[in-house]
Amino acid sequence: MAHDLIVRGGRIVDGTGAEPFHGDVAIDGDTIAAVGKVDGSAAREIDAAGATVTPGFVDLHTHFDAQAGWDPLLTPVSWHGVTTALFGNCGVTFAPCKPADREFLAGMMETVEDIPKNAILTGLPWDWESYGQYLDSIEKLDPAINITGLVGHCASRFYVMGERAIEEDASEDEIRQIAELVGQSVKEGAVGFSTNRLPGHVLPDGRSIPGTFAQEEELVAISRAVGQNGGILQSVLNYSKLDEEMAILTNQVRAAGTRILFSAPYNPGPDGTGTGYDSAIAAMQSEGLDVNALTLPRSGGFLSGLTTGIAFTTPAWGKLRKLDFEGRLALIQDEDERAKLIEDAKKHPQVEEAAKNFYWLGDEERPKYAQGASESLYSQAKAAGRHPVELWLDKMLETDGKALFHVRFFNHNLETLKGFLTTDWVLPGIGDAGAHVSQIMDSGWTSFLLAHWHRENDLFTIQEAVRRMTSASARVIGFKDRGALRPGMKADVNVIDIDRVAERQPVLVHDFPDGAPRLIQKAMGYEATICNGSVILENDTHTGERSGRVLRNPASR
Repeated sequence: MAHDLIVRGGRIVDGTGAEPFHGDVAIDGDTIAAVGKVDGSAAREIDAAGATVTPGFVDLHTHFDAQAGWDPLLTPVSWHGVTTALFGNCGVTFAPCKPADREFLAGMMETVEDIPKNAILTGLPWDWESYGQYLDSIEKLDPAINITGLVGHCASRFYVMGERAIEEDASEDEIRQIAELVGQSVKEGAVGFSTNRLPGHVLPDGRSIPGTFAQEEELVAISRAVGQNGGILQSVLNYSKLDEEMAILTNQVRAAGTRILFSAPYNPGPDGTGTGYDSAIAAMQSEGLDVNALTLPRSGGFLSGLTTGIAFTTPAWGKLRKLDFEGRLALIQDEDERAKLIEDAKKHPQVEEAAKNFYWLGDEERPKYAQGASESLYSQAKAAGRHPVELWLDKMLETDGKALFHVRFFNHNLETLKGFLTTDWVLPGIGDAGAHVSQIMDSGWTSFLLAHWHRENDLFTIQEAVRRMTSASARVIGFKDRGALRPGMKADVNVIDIDRVAERQPVLVHDFPDGAPRLIQKAMGYEATICNGSVILENDTHTGERSGRVLRNPASR
C-alpha cells in the first residue's frame, strides 16, 4: 500500500508515556495511518534513523492573538517543535470587540504584553465583532501550525460594561450578560475563558485591566457558563494573595465542572517546604477537580543589553535607555560617559542587589540558562573586586553591544525547581510567545526541557518529557485527536536529534509591521516537523508550508 509520507526507522516516543520503540510512522493526508513496521512505499520518505520521533508539541501559553496577523509561521515556537499553540491567555484578547473599542483593546495589549499598538491596528484585518468571527478571520491567514484560542475576561467585560469595566463592580444584570457573552464565545469555538488577577497588568493610563478585581460572584457565573458550553478555565493569579486566589479558583472549577489551567511560577511554601499551592491543590484533587498548572521549565525573565534597552534604574542609565542602539553604543564607548554610568550606579545600592539576578548568556551557539548563583553578574563582579555595572559594560564593549544578560524574574533556582516540575499537576509552559516581544524570549522552553532536564540531567525520561508536552497538554484543552502517535490521530510529528536539540542565542530583529523590533530564538536538532501531514520544517529551517489550522473547541462542533 502506498502512503503519502513515511517517517522511517526512528525511535518512536508516542506521547502516551509508553516505552520508546523503533519503527515507522505512515501518514495519509492529515492523518496517521500506521505506526510500527510499515511495508510498502510512499510519495515521500523521511529517514529517521538515529533520531527520535514524537508527536508535535503543544504550547499552552502563548499570545499569538496579534502576531498571527502578519507572521503565519508563528515564530519562534514553530522552530521548537510546537505544532499546536493556545493563545488568548491572561484575559487579554481582541474579541469580542465593538468597532469603537478596537483602539482600547490594542492599547491594553501593548501595555500588558509589549506588542506594539500600531502593529496590532495595522497588522490585523479587524473584520470581526464576535469571537467566532475573529476565529474566521484568523483562519483565512493560513497559519503554519495549529492555533486555538481562549476568550478573554477583559474584552468580554468591556464589551458589556464599557469604561465602567475598568474599575467598577458589575451589576447582577451585567454579570448575566458577561456570562452569556463568554458562553456564546465558547459555543463559537473558543476552547475556554481566561482571566487575569494580577494588578501589575495595566492599561496605558496606569489603571489595572478590566476584570482584575472582579468579584467572586462574577467569576463563578462566567465559569458556570463556560462549563455548560464545554470550555476550560485559564487564570493568572494575584500571587501576593495566594490563599484567597486559590479559594476563588476552587469555586470557579466547582461551578464549571471542567478543567482549570493556571500560571504557577514557583512559590515556596509558608514553612519553607513544598510550595504555596500544595494545600489548595491537594484539597481540589481530593474533590476530584481537574486542576492543572503551568510553569516555565527554567528561569524566566527579561533580556538586558544595548539591543533591548533593559539595564539599570538610575538617572544616568535612564539617559542611556532613551537612546537608540547606535546612540547607546556610542555613549558607552566614550570613557567619560562610561565613568558617569559607573559612578551613578555606585550611588544606588539597588543596582548591586538587582545584579544578583543578571546572568550573561555567553557567546556560544547555545545560551547559558542553567547557571548557579556563583555565576551571576553580582558574584562575578565581587570575585573580580569590581562593581557589577563595570562587568556589564565590559561585555557590551567586547561584543559591539550585542551581549545579552538574562535577568531572572521567576523560577530563579533550577535546583529548587526540580521537585515542582515533576509534580503530577504541573505541566511545562509559560513561554509567552508573541508577547513581551522586545523584552523577553522564553519561547524555546520545549528545546530546553529536552536538552537540560532530559538529556543532561535525567530528571525526565524521554517518554515522560514528551508526554507532558504532547498528550498531557492536548488533554487539558480537549483535543483527543492530537498529542499521540497512533493510527487515526492527526499527523503532527517531530523528528528530533536528541543529542543536539537545544535553544540558540536570542537575537533582536525588526520584522514586525513598520519595522517594530522583537526578539527571536531559533533552535537546533529538529530534523523535521510535520503539521497535519505536511513538512513545515526541515533541518531547523521552515519549508514555507503553511498547513496549520484554527482549532475550535471540540464541544462546539
